[in-house]
Amino acid sequence: MASTESKTQKIVEDELRGIDWNEVDQYPLFEGCDETAAKQAQRQCFENTLLQNLGMTLQDFHFIIEDDIETTIYIDFLVDNKGEITVVTIDKNADIEDQLPEFNGIITKGLKSMPVPAPALKRGVPVKTRFRLPLQITTK
Repeated sequence: MASTESKTQKIVEDELRGIDWNEVDQYPLFEGCDETAAKQAQRQCFENTLLQNLGMTLQDFHFIIEDDIETTIYIDFLVDNKGEITVVTIDKNADIEDQLPEFNGIITKGLKSMPVPAPALKRGVPVKTRFRLPLQITTK
């Protein structure tokens, strides 16, 4: 006969297996984003805030380029369970690397200097999430 403790453990294990850990209940949120909004609106607010901050970071730099660049760079980053942002990878792009070798460092520094968002939540628990953000670069 199984003890109450082992039955409880089995229920917890079954419940944990049934959770889709890749899908969060609430996206990371910056101040000003509505935590009661639909999930898609939360994600859009989070990404728009990131893009606005990166745009302002890039405006602070004076880049000298020889050829026009029109491309999209993909930035993969993590938001941990405390809201800290860590860059995982930034797509390699020959035009960017040749003409703007400091670009990746500026993007990484820009993400790290942002206000810390509230982390994503899964069943009320802060969790780590991974994102891929497209950043359009046009110098024409």
